[in-house]
Amino acid sequence: MRIRTIATTAVAAGALAALTAAPAQAAEYSSALKIRGIQYDAPGRDSNAYATGNTDDEYLTIKNYSSGSTVNLKGYVVKDKAGNRFIFTANHYLQPGDYVKLRGGRGTDSDARNVVYRDNCNFMWNNDKDTIYLMKPSGAGADTHAYTKSQNDRDGNGYITYHN
Repeated sequence: MRIRTIATTAVAAGALAALTAAPAQAAEYSSALKIRGIQYDAPGRDSNAYATGNTDDEYLTIKNYSSGSTVNLKGYVVKDKAGNRFIFTANHYLQPGDYVKLRGGRGTDSDARNVVYRDNCNFMWNNDKDTIYLMKPSGAGADTHAYTKSQNDRDGNGYITYHN
């Protein structure tokens, strides 16, 4: 019995060493849709007042990186680490290379202007750090990014680019 315990401990220690030796990497999904960038901190003083607020200046850009497939956003979910979420409930088609800005606040969705509004005047993204999840209608991951203001926003403008 002692030999089995030693062998099991050695295998577990080897597996742990292999896990800790490998560099941490972000999840990479095989999805045409990717998070292009995020304006996580709206310029100016944050105000979520419906008439005079600036939540529409906070946005997430989602781009179709496919070379030949159109993607319908209906059913896709965008959420943050705290569980705040937005579900694309209407058809919104992204041609290859096309993008959409998911903005806070209220407004009129427009394919021509590449914009969808959350119709919610609360800020979704934290100004210091957060994690962004883009989920397919099936619930599978499409793209995920974590950010911290100090590490990812070197120029301090509140905008971070992920995929070019």
